[in-house]
Amino acid sequence: MSIRMPFTPLHLGPGIALKAGLGDRFSLLAFVLAQVAMDLEPLIGLLSGAPILHGITHTYPAALVIGLAVAVITPPLGRPILRRWNRELTYYRLDRLVRPAILARGPVMLGALSGTLSHVALDSLMHADMQPLSPWSSANGWLGAIPMSALFWGCVLSGVLGAAVWLLRSWFERPGGRHA
Repeated sequence: MSIRMPFTPLHLGPGIALKAGLGDRFSLLAFVLAQVAMDLEPLIGLLSGAPILHGITHTYPAALVIGLAVAVITPPLGRPILRRWNRELTYYRLDRLVRPAILARGPVMLGALSGTLSHVALDSLMHADMQPLSPWSSANGWLGAIPMSALFWGCVLSGVLGAAVWLLRSWFERPGGRHA
């Protein structure tokens, strides 16, 4: 059975776990946008039939640059997303889960950079076309370091457990002062 990590969903598990643990100090929205930004290159490669899907954007130096770019674009893109999120929660009477549309610089930066860097780390474990340390090395020493099933289930379990903790914390926190 071949397990692929297509376009972001499994990458979100560790981000949800980070949100659960770090709370307001971490922007899950920036993390999600970083995951999407990272997978633009493979998407274009798939659509164009490129032989290498995980090229320059899937290196640590490029991940730093992409993370910084995502940190800059997250506030203007994220505020309308958060307003919509909050309207939906309010509509369904889940007011305790509403978050202010405040995107503080520190949490956004942490979310964006951890999103891009973790993306490279996770993809390095499974994609043979990765050269995460390029331009210094063409090697991918992490390829196959853990079984694919362990990678898959680790991402899934971190997401499920993180979501449970995050929702419980959000539900029992006092309203006010929270960030996305």
